[in-house]
Amino acid sequence: MSSTDSASVFSILRSKGVLLKENLRPTLELESGSNDPMAYMLTLILIAVIQSGGMSVPQAALMLVLQLVIGAIGGFLFGKAIVWLVNKIDIDNASLYPILILACSFFTFSVVTLAKGNGYLAVYIAGLIFGNSKIVHKRSIGTFFDGFTWLWQIVMFITLGLLVNPHELIPVTHIGLFIGVFMILVARPLSVFISLLPYRNFSWRARAYISWVGLRGAVPIIFATYPLLAGIEHAHVFFNIVFFITILSLLVQGTTVTYMARKLKLIDKPALKEEFGIELSEDIRSVMSEIDLTPAVLAHGNRLMDLKLPDHTLAVMVKREGRYFIPKGNTVLKEDDKILMISDDDKALLESYKELGVKKYTFKKNE
Repeated sequence: MSSTDSASVFSILRSKGVLLKENLRPTLELESGSNDPMAYMLTLILIAVIQSGGMSVPQAALMLVLQLVIGAIGGFLFGKAIVWLVNKIDIDNASLYPILILACSFFTFSVVTLAKGNGYLAVYIAGLIFGNSKIVHKRSIGTFFDGFTWLWQIVMFITLGLLVNPHELIPVTHIGLFIGVFMILVARPLSVFISLLPYRNFSWRARAYISWVGLRGAVPIIFATYPLLAGIEHAHVFFNIVFFITILSLLVQGTTVTYMARKLKLIDKPALKEEFGIELSEDIRSVMSEIDLTPAVLAHGNRLMDLKLPDHTLAVMVKREGRYFIPKGNTVLKEDDKILMISDDDKALLESYKELGVKKYTFKKNE
């Protein structure tokens, strides 16, 4: 039950148009991605202990170390190999790149698992390396896997739901409620506050929010099927308890994700929506920015040439009432126009925004 589902948390927040302060999003995503491999290993160790009639502490420790070390090394090596392969191979049909990466993910999981390593950890680390590397068609690949992830979450919940008979949940209600409430109110907050003791940059409100949004998803239910497949005694009862606790977590924590963020004053101002939807190649180090024209900005003059922009800066395109056009120096600008800027000097561009009174703008730069 230790696996959390940050994707569900951010789906709920996104549907409400809520952004979080204090760098909480990457923190929750890191936790969600890293605790799945540990939960997987603990599940396998406990199943092995039950099946063998007892596993010694040295054996369990050796298995844990091997799973972590082989999984981490395998994930790193395969991640680098996948980056090299995707950038090296030239596929005429760009839509086949996500299929290639998907095949590489299955291959990584299979090889590392056969080598007695943790396949989940390997795929996670390979994904971290791949996602933070310079690759071709990065935006289209990311869009594909975003939709692919949601598709399989839906499929998982439907499939796992078919394994449950509602009347079988009634006998486990009392123990499910006890464990669920204990995890939500005691175990989760205690583990979070202890784990975050070295990190002084998190306020008590952020720590409290992280404690509350330990939302359970499909992964604990999937792990609960392992004892079923292994033929462990009372495995069906374990599965029903895990399913009950997951539903309880979704009902209690899932429905209060936005409320708690508002109550703890952790809601950040939403970022300005990008209107042009243009991505620069990672090889281009220029900054791309979109600005909204207000009366304060137009007070400096209503023509493009009247706006004092730094050198090496271009006003590439204007959006006005749903229409896009390329401006000239004498183009007359109007209130609520949106201008796409590209500049080689990001600091000078920000200074010019201050002088012009530009308050609403986006700012994107390849590092």
